[in-house]
Amino acid sequence: MLTAIVQLVAGFLLLVWGADRLVAGASATARNLGVSPLVIGLTIIGFGTSAPELVVSAVATLKGNAGLAVGNAIGSNIANMGLVLGITAIIYPLRLKSTALKREYLMLLLIMLVCFLMGLDGRYSHTEGWILLVGLMAVVVWIIRMGLRRPPSDPLAEEFAAEIPRNVPTKVALFWLLVGLVVLPVSSKFLVDGAITIAHLMGVTDVVIGLTIVALGTSLPELATAITAALRKEDDLAIGNVIGSNIFNLMGVLGIATVLREIDISPIILARDFPAMFLMAGVLYVIASGFRRPGRIGRRSGILLLTMFIGYFFMVLISSGAIT
Repeated sequence: MLTAIVQLVAGFLLLVWGADRLVAGASATARNLGVSPLVIGLTIIGFGTSAPELVVSAVATLKGNAGLAVGNAIGSNIANMGLVLGITAIIYPLRLKSTALKREYLMLLLIMLVCFLMGLDGRYSHTEGWILLVGLMAVVVWIIRMGLRRPPSDPLAEEFAAEIPRNVPTKVALFWLLVGLVVLPVSSKFLVDGAITIAHLMGVTDVVIGLTIVALGTSLPELATAITAALRKEDDLAIGNVIGSNIFNLMGVLGIATVLREIDISPIILARDFPAMFLMAGVLYVIASGFRRPGRIGRRSGILLLTMFIGYFFMVLISSGAIT
């Protein structure tokens, strides 16, 4: 057990560092090539923080532990909405000023529904995996087109521009990009091996480990980004990062895992975890929408989101028999 825990912790630490280097290198390279800060933010930064989920899920699937991949994708989404935004809002109440994010949040809800309907037959097929990946490419194109149409004064555009590294030589940016690409799969292998060993020793399925421990660990980049953005009063960036990451988790992470290997969906995922994700998303949308005025996630709302996540986390452990 001790060796497995060391593998897990080392994997998490390297994973977070590798993801940070990947995003920094890719963002600086894109800026040097003249790409719009808003486009960089909505694609590279928003999706880049999901790189840990992507690589971990791919490695787990190739090792024959597809359940961990599915649990990681869904568990990370729940963690992003409950843990990440909950803690962030408690530290600094968030205001949603960019109208763009409201449209993208509705898109996230639609994607969640599609993934749920795909799983009703108890299996994600290769065809469905390709549908998700093609859909993700369409979403990226749509985001880029919308980004190019938005005025430079859009609050989200200004916040992304402040986050992207400046004055980084292209050679240095490419070096960090390469480092991130190398570190991510290596650290993911450590993490997956440790997680699988712990699951076996605890007598629970790899799905449960994916929904809890691995989902928590792979959500660390989103948590760090959101807290940093909030402390800098970049509210839209904190929320936008979570929305972009959640979209990528479902379409990219789940899509790639399914393309690599068809995945059987446990009935408990459809009965417990998808409803929990929908409930969390619905509560967050009502809190943050604001309807005719700017949305706001205050400290009380943050406590509610965090409490919902903690309740879900223990519900998974108790229902799986991990704790009694």
